[in-house]
Amino acid sequence: MAIVALVGRPNVGKSALFNRITESHRAIVEDFPGVTRDRLYEDTDWNGREFTVVDTGGIWAGEDETLLGMTKRQTEIAMAEADVLVFVVDGLGGPTAADQIVLDRLRRTKKPVIVAVNKAESPKVTAADFYEYGLGEPIVVSAIHGQGIGDLLDAIVENLPPENEENGFEESDEIRIALAGRPNVGKSSLLNRLAGAERTLVTPIAGTTRDVVDTVIEQDGQRYVILDTAGLRRPNKITETLEEKTVQRTLDAIRNADVVLLLIASDDQITAQDQRIAGQIDKARKGCVVLLNKSDLVKGTTVPFQQKAKEELKFLDYAKILPVSVLTGWRMDTIWPAVTESYRSFSARITTHQLNQLVQEAVHLNPPPTDKGKALKIYYATQVATKPPYFVFFVNDPELVHFSYARYLENRLREKYGFQGSPIRLSFRERTRKETSGGE
Repeated sequence: MAIVALVGRPNVGKSALFNRITESHRAIVEDFPGVTRDRLYEDTDWNGREFTVVDTGGIWAGEDETLLGMTKRQTEIAMAEADVLVFVVDGLGGPTAADQIVLDRLRRTKKPVIVAVNKAESPKVTAADFYEYGLGEPIVVSAIHGQGIGDLLDAIVENLPPENEENGFEESDEIRIALAGRPNVGKSSLLNRLAGAERTLVTPIAGTTRDVVDTVIEQDGQRYVILDTAGLRRPNKITETLEEKTVQRTLDAIRNADVVLLLIASDDQITAQDQRIAGQIDKARKGCVVLLNKSDLVKGTTVPFQQKAKEELKFLDYAKILPVSVLTGWRMDTIWPAVTESYRSFSARITTHQLNQLVQEAVHLNPPPTDKGKALKIYYATQVATKPPYFVFFVNDPELVHFSYARYLENRLREKYGFQGSPIRLSFRERTRKETSGGE
């Protein structure tokens, strides 16, 4: 789809406008500059025309090697890939020298530019002062209240290039991957390594990533949508509203993913926070691959550390654990096969006949224990859902199912069908009379 980038100096309302145009709340909005750092993408449509909107950090004068300078480079990447640029300005503040810096860069792109004069909720705001930019008629909008958004979208669609009729991947063909882990363990570097480009900011400053950033990657004919996320912090460290929103974005990314790549630093101890994040992944019932980053630095102790990780991340005993090095690229080629295996397990379906054959064999080899002289009877089982695989066992009395026997049945399922990298759900229900009369 065509791409529309929202650009401008910091704190003019780009993220609020992004949320308004996309009818979402993905971009974090706070009343101070510098909240948006990475590029944030969202698909939307207007009058039947679909396009992608990109929220960007602000452009301003600053030293190139600072975080502010890196944010500026991210914005310039968005400008380079966009088909239409929306220059967002603050109608209350009027034209500024900082706007001129952005304007100079916009003119060099030779692309269609639309001036959006934000904060029209104030009667003081007019378009008059911004005609001097020479970019056509400015459009007065209010990102907060929605004024003028239709006019802005009309102008955007009018300037979009003709639609490309080539068919791409269907939504169902996508594998959605969330990158999770503590702050500053290398998630953004991992994304850049997988994508083969500077897609997000990479700095040694913990907490650089705030928004969830979507990246589409095609690998061996498969489309992957990777959600880079801010690192999850301990609850007692979440003190600001902004941090609370950041954590919520991360949890949302995990819930919306098919497979989560959990990144852990091998040159450090597995912490309680690593375990909390593992617990969140398990709670969301997502496929998972654990990556032990910086393992090239501790090659002699890689196997013991893998075993320790397996023991301490007990929530994710189904996950494959891979030693890698994001910095050097060591064993990075093992990630894609592990993700594919995890997704196949996550979306696997077993026929009712195969499932009940396995259950009969399992019961024959290890009959259910009795409780006060009453024996558990398993009549039949069926798979009712995928992502993750969910199996329902119809029994004479669910109260007779001991957790150890449920675990035994799960282990038998995994022995037979693998399910490597994916959780599976088992539940036990009492068979009703209707089900009894309906046959087995």
